[in-house]
Amino acid sequence: MSAVLVTGLGLVTAAGRDADSTWAAVRAGQATARPDPTLAELPVSLSCRVDGAAELPARPRGVAHVDPAARMALTAVGEALDRAKLDPAEWDGSRVAVVTGTSVGGEHTRNTAAERLVSGGATSVSAYFLTGFLPNMVGATIALHLGVTGPTLPVTTACAAGSTALGAARQLLITGQCDIAVVCGVDAAVLPLFVAGFGQLGALSDRRSCPFDADRDGFVIAEGAGALVLERAEHAAARSAPRLASFVGYGATTDAHHLVAPHPEGREAERAVRAALAEAGAAPGDVDHINAHGTSTPRGDAMEAALFGRVFPHRPPVTSAKGALGHTLGAAGAIEAALTVLALRDDVVPPTAGLTRLDPAFDIDVVAGTARQQSTTLALSTSFGFGGHNAAVLLTPA
Repeated sequence: MSAVLVTGLGLVTAAGRDADSTWAAVRAGQATARPDPTLAELPVSLSCRVDGAAELPARPRGVAHVDPAARMALTAVGEALDRAKLDPAEWDGSRVAVVTGTSVGGEHTRNTAAERLVSGGATSVSAYFLTGFLPNMVGATIALHLGVTGPTLPVTTACAAGSTALGAARQLLITGQCDIAVVCGVDAAVLPLFVAGFGQLGALSDRRSCPFDADRDGFVIAEGAGALVLERAEHAAARSAPRLASFVGYGATTDAHHLVAPHPEGREAERAVRAALAEAGAAPGDVDHINAHGTSTPRGDAMEAALFGRVFPHRPPVTSAKGALGHTLGAAGAIEAALTVLALRDDVVPPTAGLTRLDPAFDIDVVAGTARQQSTTLALSTSFGFGGHNAAVLLTPA
C-alpha cells in the first residue's frame, strides 16, 4: 500500500483567515463565539462567524458568481497549495483529484434565490443560482480554478463530511488513481433557517461551547473551511515536497440507529476507530493524542467519552477544537485534521476552550486551561454526523 503524506494545509475560521491565526487561537484556548445580529430574533443567537467571508477574494476562471462557502474553500485551498509548494500551472491536472466535504453547499446563494422568488417571481432568480448552490459546485469550482481534470468527488456525510472526504481521497491515492488530492471541508450555514432547525432539535447552546463539560448544553454553530493537500509518498519525494504528516489509517461506519441521535453505546463509531487502527497496523495503546469530535452536546460527548474509555484505557490526552471554533458542520473533520497536523508539528495538545469542570461520568483525560507539551507518535481525529456517519483519521509525524 502506497504511503500518503500531508504536504500542505490551509484554514479559514472564525479565528482568522489562515492557518497561523486559527492555530494560535486554538492553542491559546480562545473562544470565538459571539452574539450574532443576523440571528437576533431567534431563541439562539450565538455563532462563530468568519469576518468578511462574502468578500474573500475569489477569481476562479469561468465563474462569475461565487458563494461565500466557495470563497472560503478557495482561500483555504490556496494557502494549502502555497504551503505544499505546488503551482497548478506546472502539474499534470489529470493526475490530481479534488475531494470536498460539505453538509449543505452554497446556502447563501439558495437563500438569496428563495427571497427573490418570493418577492419578484421566477424571472428574478439568478441564472447562477444552481451553480452557486449545488453541493458539488464547491469542488467543481476548485477544479475549474486549478485546471484539475482527475476525479472530483463531493462528499455529503453531514458533520463527518470533512473526514469522509479525507478517507475518499486517501483511497484514490493508494489505488493509483491520482498522485495529488486536494481535500477541502467547508460549510457556511450560519443562517436563520439552519439555526432555527438545529434549535428545534435542542442541539444548540446560547451560552458557550464547552465540550465534555458537566454543564454543556449544545454546540455553537460556526462556519469555515479546512484544506489539506495529500500526496503519494513517491510523488512527494520526487519533487522534494514538504512533509507535514503521514495519513496512516482511516475507518468509516454507519450507526443505522437514528437519523439524528448517535447510538448511545457508540459501537459502530468504535468499529470505525478500530478499522483505522487496523489499517495503520497500530494497537489502541499506540495512540497518544485524540482530537475528538467533541461538539458540547450532552449525548454526543457522552457517547464519545464512553468510546474512548473502552478503546483507550491508557487515557491519552483528548482535545476538542469546537470549544474555540464552534461547530463548522461539514468542514469540521478537515479543519480538525489540519489542527492535528499542526499539533504533531509543535509537539503540543491544545486545550479544550470552555471546559471548566469535566463531566464526572467521563473517565478520559481532556486537556483544559493551557496547552500540554508532549511529543506525539500517533494521533486520532474523530468525526460523527447526522445520519449515523462515523469517520476516524489516524496521523503520524512524517
